[in-house]
Amino acid sequence: MKTNILLLCLLLTGFWVIQGCGKASATHPDAAPDNESVTTGGEKPFTYSKEFHDYWYAGTAEISSYQLEQARYGEMRKGDAVLVFVTEDLYLDRQVKADRKEAPSTPILKVNFTKDFITGIYPYHMMMSVFTPTDLNNFPHSLKIATASQEWCGHTYTQLNLRGGKYNVEEHSYFESEGDSERKIDAVWLEDELWTRIRLAPESLPSGEIRIIPSSFASRLRHRPLEPEKALATLTDAQWEGKLARTFSVNYPDGGRTLSITFGLKFPYEIYGWEDTFQSGWGENAKVLTTKATRKGMKMLDYWSRNHNSDQYLRQELGLE
Repeated sequence: MKTNILLLCLLLTGFWVIQGCGKASATHPDAAPDNESVTTGGEKPFTYSKEFHDYWYAGTAEISSYQLEQARYGEMRKGDAVLVFVTEDLYLDRQVKADRKEAPSTPILKVNFTKDFITGIYPYHMMMSVFTPTDLNNFPHSLKIATASQEWCGHTYTQLNLRGGKYNVEEHSYFESEGDSERKIDAVWLEDELWTRIRLAPESLPSGEIRIIPSSFASRLRHRPLEPEKALATLTDAQWEGKLARTFSVNYPDGGRTLSITFGLKFPYEIYGWEDTFQSGWGENAKVLTTKATRKGMKMLDYWSRNHNSDQYLRQELGLE
């Protein structure tokens, strides 16, 4: 009996080490050197609690729906936004989901972020996927970003992969001035990874003057190239519908844009909503507007198995129909 109990303890210990991504991952070229790590307040490397594992490794995803007011072409458009957070493993070499675990991989927190809104007669469908290692001590940067946008004029696709200490940026667009391109940019903070960083460790968010690559959504809508920009990052106390909260803001003085994300004060740091202020439209129609999103529903679901007609009521409960 004692032998069985000892064996069980050893197995559980191994499970937590695997889920936390051990030091072996630091041998990857895009991992931080042994003398560099993400810290909480500059004191000690970050670690996760049992509460974190119980929430994010329960075999479900967190799905949050938002009422969206999107600025586009100098006008406000009504729509829906969805944030889907889920944990999985990512191959370090190919940077795709590790279904069979055939090569070295690392646990990640992924967010699939969608926006749907109408401009006049035609719809916009936008989706961004962010792949952020949970092992922030050894992987200070997200490994991959993939963003697509579709509307009746055509579609565009952008992908960033962290390779050799740089982000490889691959872009495909139907616009003549953009076309197909591939280039490398510095591996600095990504605005797109703020969504996963808030959920993993808000105390590790940047502060003060920083260099950051703006959102791939915003860059697409504003037709601006993805390049590191100077910005000012702040974290302040806030309230959301009577709840204590915090708001993380990034202001781009040269880009004329400010993003503010409001989230829960305590774990699991649920994202309540956000505002994004920038100049929308061109020429005489250009004006400074604020995109807003307000959460209207949240569920923990194994959504990948809820694909029957009888499961459609879940969309109604999330306010998506």
